[in-house]
Amino acid sequence: MNDQIKLIAQRISELRRISGEFITDAASACAIGESEYAQYESGEHDIPVGVLHSIAHHYKVELTTLLTGEDPHLHSIAITRSGRGVEVNRRVPYKYLSLAYGFADRKAEPFFVSVAPETADFSPELNTHPGQEFNFVLNGSIKLFFDGREYTLGKGDSVFYDSKKPHGMQAVGAAAEFLSVIF
Repeated sequence: MNDQIKLIAQRISELRRISGEFITDAASACAIGESEYAQYESGEHDIPVGVLHSIAHHYKVELTTLLTGEDPHLHSIAITRSGRGVEVNRRVPYKYLSLAYGFADRKAEPFFVSVAPETADFSPELNTHPGQEFNFVLNGSIKLFFDGREYTLGKGDSVFYDSKKPHGMQAVGAAAEFLSVIF
């Protein structure tokens, strides 16, 4: 498994240990199953960004701290230059760039997301996490799988949804890019 995932898993495990919680407690607080949480903490399974956001919120740490091991320090303004940001390469075919990683105490998590084109055998992994999510398509088209339905969104389209419902994205035809903000 990816070294970045193992490092994140170690940070999560250490936070739980320091807080004196059992896996059952942490999983319940993050609204996921105990075995699922244990798999994430083992470093052998990928961790969806929404789950990372929930874990960070539960332990009252910044998502940046989980991703990089460093705390953000900016409080008034944080500029992220084009193509920069903390990479969060969680799952093929998605590539995430955290756009506000340097800003402390943020109320939302904005990401630039690239999605590779679909393949015949690809089926998006649906995930859930507490809160809400906003996506704005910048280039290409994506198929949104949401709560048992499918929606196709093109350049300039946006969607805002309850992220506690199962959801996932798939590029349609060619690679796609979108802005994703998790609240």
